[in-house]
Amino acid sequence: MDIPLILSGTFGELRSNHFHSGLDIKTNQREGIEVFSSAEGYVSRIKISLWGFGKVIYITHPNGYTTVYAHLQKFSDKIEEYIKKQQYKIESFEVEVFPTENEIPISKKELIAYSGSTGGFMGPHLHFEIRDTKTEKTINPLQFGFNISDSTNPRINTIVAYALDSLSHINKLNVPTQLTITKLGNGNLITNRIFAIGKIGFGLNTFDQFDAASNQNGIYSLQVLVNGEKVHQFEAKSFSFNETNLINVLIDYERFQTLKQRIQKCFNEFSFDLSLTSFLKNGIITIEDGLTYNVEIIIKDFNGNSQKISIPITGKKDIILSKEKENITSYKIKHIEFNEFSKDFAKVAFPKNTFYNDFYLNFEVTGKIVKVHSPIVPLANNYTLTFDVSNYSEAEKNQLYIASISNNGKTNYETTIKKSNTFYTSIKKLGKFTLLFDNDKPIISLFNFKNEQWVSNHTNLKVKISDRESGIKSFRGEIDGKWILMEFDVTTNILTYNLKDISYSEAKHNLKIVVIDNVGNLNTLESTFYRKK
Repeated sequence: MDIPLILSGTFGELRSNHFHSGLDIKTNQREGIEVFSSAEGYVSRIKISLWGFGKVIYITHPNGYTTVYAHLQKFSDKIEEYIKKQQYKIESFEVEVFPTENEIPISKKELIAYSGSTGGFMGPHLHFEIRDTKTEKTINPLQFGFNISDSTNPRINTIVAYALDSLSHINKLNVPTQLTITKLGNGNLITNRIFAIGKIGFGLNTFDQFDAASNQNGIYSLQVLVNGEKVHQFEAKSFSFNETNLINVLIDYERFQTLKQRIQKCFNEFSFDLSLTSFLKNGIITIEDGLTYNVEIIIKDFNGNSQKISIPITGKKDIILSKEKENITSYKIKHIEFNEFSKDFAKVAFPKNTFYNDFYLNFEVTGKIVKVHSPIVPLANNYTLTFDVSNYSEAEKNQLYIASISNNGKTNYETTIKKSNTFYTSIKKLGKFTLLFDNDKPIISLFNFKNEQWVSNHTNLKVKISDRESGIKSFRGEIDGKWILMEFDVTTNILTYNLKDISYSEAKHNLKIVVIDNVGNLNTLESTFYRKK
């Protein structure tokens, strides 16, 4: 892009349920900025989806790398022409294609697209990745020579000490303990001295900033040393996408869910393998009575700016004043086994390794609400939640769906599979669930024109669609009985048709929009418009 390179997001940054897989490049809060290929190659993949990356291009290069350009507003003319043919062929806005090496060749610095904000609720920016073509591992693009001005040291906001078994304690406590931080004259940090015994570990909330932006970005590296010996390292160089779920065990997941504070742990209590980290003794520090220790944690950004914090420790066995309390229930999860529990009209089934550790599950049915624990435990895989619906009539079943209930009471449709007297969903979150009815049709309204209007001066037709209950499942637009490509913006709920897509031989045209919600309620809008031949 022909604009200053300013980042709002860095590689390996801790995000909700994933590690950030590239760089987020600011586009001055605007869309439509030209995006050029970083090197010669060919377009190997194009995907358009309502969520995620939105509109995205993958370019494979002869040097063994693939670059990714995401959240695009639109593609260059030749790519746009190619993908529209595919969309009209399968009659779908959402599409994913894999062109061959000879179909869409790309030269270095060739215009390939325009920046946008597609893919969900986010501001305009360009997400850029570099991947190893063979392994599909994503690699930190900063390692390829990007010159980003950064003379600012990373910051440490919070540090938390953890007692990692029932016999360990920190300052007489067997619960996570936030430490007081003091800044020294040389710029380094130090905590209050702690008195501890047994197996302990540390976690911290930290961020980095570039000179030209106020965004709180992820760090590049983190090291933990105990009396000069390295026991833990985090380095944002590369990772595979099947590892990204492990972010929920790298952070203090319960603290994040309850306090919205992301604490990155410097120890590996679940013995997971993650390319971004390396451990000695799993980063767990064993404190012995009567001995002293000095723990140093060093945070660095890619440019080498650093922040160090020291934690002085004295080994002292003492009485534990406060312990983590385990809520014992009738439903014990053994994470390396298949677990299935039933209560009243509900059943949960957890495949092997759905969770990372054993614990007691809180499984309750109150009225029509099913509680499957609380969302403070990370999941590695999906589980199945099943409802017995034999007490409902066939007509009621048609309008019925499974919904999750958030902490603020908002309900959300969960993909509902219906089989006779049982409804089930495969899901990867804990919390409250219920069955709800959706008897209302989706809502459709003309947005930028009226029925029977001449639209010769319009570049596009816009229609707004929405659904109050289960949400929109699909939509279809037709003009004069033929399918048309309508782009859907999930942030505004507006369908847009480009009038230049089709050449018209007549002036009068019939527009038909069909929208179906997630339980099958259907609504149709038909309208007439006029346009010069």
